[in-house]
Amino acid sequence: MHSANKHVFFGDLTLEVCPEVYEPAEDSFLFAENLHLNAGARVLDVGTGSGLLAILAAKQAREVVALDINPFAIRCAKQNAQRNNVAENMVFLQGDLFEPLAETAKFDLILFNSPYLPSEQTEEQTWLGRAWAGGATGRQVIDEFIAEAQPHLEQSGEILLLQSTLAGVEETIAKFQAAGLNAEVTVQQRLPFFETLILLKATFKRSKLAES
Repeated sequence: MHSANKHVFFGDLTLEVCPEVYEPAEDSFLFAENLHLNAGARVLDVGTGSGLLAILAAKQAREVVALDINPFAIRCAKQNAQRNNVAENMVFLQGDLFEPLAETAKFDLILFNSPYLPSEQTEEQTWLGRAWAGGATGRQVIDEFIAEAQPHLEQSGEILLLQSTLAGVEETIAKFQAAGLNAEVTVQQRLPFFETLILLKATFKRSKLAES
């Protein structure tokens, strides 16, 4: 028997979260508190979960695409968007990372609260587990995301990625660098038990011509 849906509150938003969907926690709220975007931006929220970040973005954005591999998350996010009166400029897609998008789709802002905790294979096989399980090193999904993100980013766009120090922040910065993007830590929040949450921002490198 499924346990009942939970209600989560953030600012003036009320979200209902069903048992198969990641419930917004410290990482979600840290990301939400530091989410800033230009009015009229086109936004992609990868791994939208209950839809918290996508719904916040939709209050200002021209269009928000909320994407998740979990079909329960897509249903949950869509209902929460309707509940908070922002569904009209949102699109909901089910699939793995960028796979459901057209190759030519580009965004001003790409958001990803990544699955960053080191995990066993069994934990990666449930819908809920896939929201946080990052493979043996915690990097499995982060690395896939970075490898695929760049073609979907506008030249002046930004990627915001949230992870934990347990998954190696320097490695994330190096992977972005290899993909032609500069990345820097913008916010961090210490948690108990030797873990710090990190919000990184990645942007295209300015050409030498632009700097001279």
